[in-house]
Amino acid sequence: MKIEAITLREIRMPLVHFFETSFGRTYGRRILLVTVHCEGVDGWGECVAGEDPFYSSEWIDSSWITMVRHLAPAVVGRSLDSARECPAFLGKVRGHRMAKAALENALWDAEAKQKTLPLWKLLGGTRNEIACGVSIGIQDSIEQLLEKIQIELAAGYRRIKVKVRPGWDVKVLERIRSRWADITLSCDANSAYTLDQMEHLRIFDQFNLLMIEQPLWDDDIYYHARLQKDLRTAICLDESIVNARAAAMAVETSACRIINVKVGRVGGFSEAIRIHDICREKNIPVWCGGMLESGVGRAHNIALSTLANFSLPGDVSASRRYWKEDVIDPQVEVSPQGMIAICAQPGTGYRIKEDLIEKLTVRKETIRANT
Repeated sequence: MKIEAITLREIRMPLVHFFETSFGRTYGRRILLVTVHCEGVDGWGECVAGEDPFYSSEWIDSSWITMVRHLAPAVVGRSLDSARECPAFLGKVRGHRMAKAALENALWDAEAKQKTLPLWKLLGGTRNEIACGVSIGIQDSIEQLLEKIQIELAAGYRRIKVKVRPGWDVKVLERIRSRWADITLSCDANSAYTLDQMEHLRIFDQFNLLMIEQPLWDDDIYYHARLQKDLRTAICLDESIVNARAAAMAVETSACRIINVKVGRVGGFSEAIRIHDICREKNIPVWCGGMLESGVGRAHNIALSTLANFSLPGDVSASRRYWKEDVIDPQVEVSPQGMIAICAQPGTGYRIKEDLIEKLTVRKETIRANT
C-alpha cells in the first residue's frame, strides 16, 4: 500500500440545531478531512478537533499545520503492509492525537478497500448491528430539554445522555426522572466540577444514572479514583483516557467503571483497539463517544463499535440529527429499535459525496512525495 499523496480539506457545515456543553455553544462545524491516495484507492479520515482548544489542546488550525509540516511528510511516499504500521512513523511528534488519528484511520479505510474487506471486519469487529444512544446538549430551558428527550425516545434511542454543569444539573435530572423513571439515563459534565463539590455530586446518586461522565479535570485519573469511592453512580472517563496506558491506570486505580473510547481522542484505531482489549480483559464496558462528526468520522465510529466489548449504546446517532445533508451516501440511519445495521461492503460501506465536499470546501492542500 504505497501512499502517493495526501489531501487535506477544510469543510464547513452548519448544525441543524445548536449544541451546548460546559465549554460553550456551537452552531456549526469546521471539519478537517484527510484523503490518502494509495495506488488508485482513496481512503478517507476525519480530524475531530474542535474549532477552539476547549475540549482538548488540539483545534482545527493546529491540526492542519501539524499535518502539513510533520505528519503527512512522515508517511507520504512510503509503502506500508498495513495501517497498523502508521503510528510508528508518527511517533516522533508528541501529542496531536486527533491529527494522527485522521491520517491513520484514512489508511485503515484504504487498506480495507484494497483488501475488499469491510472496515469493521478488518478492525476485528463481530456485530452486525450496534445499539445507539443520544447526547443532548444544554438547552435554553428545562422544558425545551424535556421536549428533545421525548423526540429522541420516540425515535428509538436506547440511552439518553444530557450535558450538565453547575447550575444546570440537579434540577434538570429531577425533572427528567419525574417524567421518565425507568429510561437509561446518563450525564456528561465535561470536567465542569472539582473535588470540593463532592457533596453536591453525591446528590446525583439518587437519579439511578447509568454513569456520570468526566466530572473532574480533563487530565485527571487520581482524583476521579477518590471520587468513585464515594459515589454509587459509575464514573465514566472520557478526556482523561488519551491512550492505552491511561486506560490501564484508570482501571487499576478504580478511577472509573466505564470508559468512553473516542477514536480521535486516543490517536487512531490502533490505540482504540488496545484500550478496548485492556477493558475487555478487566470486565470494564466501553462505548463509542461522538465529536459532532460528519459522515466520514461517523462511519469510522460505527465500524469501531462492532468490537465485542462495545456493550453499551454509544453516541453514534443518525446523520439527520446534526446535518441537513451529510457528506456520505446513504446517510447514517437509526432503526425504530435504536439500532444501526452494519454494512458488508468494502471500506466503511458508505460512499463519499465528493461533489458535495468540494462545494463545502474552504481550503485544500495536497502533499506529495516529491514536495
